[in-house]
Parts: sequence; C-alpha cells; structure tokens
Amino acid sequence: MAVGNAPGRGDSTRPGPSPLADEVSDRVREHDGLMLSRFLLNWAIVAVAVGVGAAIVPGIEVKGGFFTLLWVALLFGLVNAILGPILHFISLPLTILTFGLFALVVNGVVLMATAGLSDNLDVGGFLGAILGALIISVVIMVLQFVLTPRGQHA
Repeated sequence: MAVGNAPGRGDSTRPGPSPLADEVSDRVREHDGLMLSRFLLNWAIVAVAVGVGAAIVPGIEVKGGFFTLLWVALLFGLVNAILGPILHFISLPLTILTFGLFALVVNGVVLMATAGLSDNLDVGGFLGAILGALIISVVIMVLQFVLTPRGQHA
C-alpha cells in the first residue's frame, strides 16, 4: 500500500466525519473553554479573598506580591479540595451539634495547613486562622455571587 493511500487519506470508500461528530466536538471544546474560564475566575476570587483576609486580620500575612497571592490561593484551593472533605466528614457530629459553626474551625485548620505548606503565608494563631477563614469564606461567597453569570450559581 502506498503512503498516500493510507486509510482515511484520500480513500473515497471511507466516509468523512459526520456533522454530528463535528457538533459534539464543538460542544466539547466550548465546554472545556467554559470550565477553564470558571477555574480561572474562581482562582482569582480565592486570591482576592486571601488578600482581603490578610489585609483585615492582623495575624495573617502574605509575604510577596500578586504572583505570591496567586500561588497561595492555588495552594489553599488544593489543600481545601483534598483535606477539607476529610476533615468535614470526621467533624460532622460536632458540626451538627454546633449548628454548623464547627465548620469554621475546620476551615481555620485548612488555612493553617496551607500556611504550614507555604513559606509565603503566615497565620498568627488559631483564633486568627478561624477569623481569617470566616472572612475568606464570606468574601468568596460575595464575589462568586456578584461575578458568576446568572443561571450558573451552584
């Protein structure tokens, strides 16, 4: 068989891509672009929230500039995604008994774990971490409500 007659190249017996396959491929690319834009928006929102938390709470300090804040936000998101569900599950009875307030303690622990993994984030103490986690959570909630397009709120 000649190189120019490889299956799918110039072979008139094989059908080309169907319009349905093209439509599905376009929708997948559109969905991927939407997911990337949501990720970048949420990453920026967390970075702003960590910056606001560091500006308001005296014990929280981010050492560095804009890119350091982005790094800390990315690390915080990863720690929250990995450690957060485990801690929330383990502390579920206490969270129920305290009508959800113990979730702030868990969020403070996640913030302290992030500070332990990064040299660029310092959390003064346990109460500062809880207050910082509260402020970060409120800022994230408000910014997601304001910046997320209508109909896409979780």
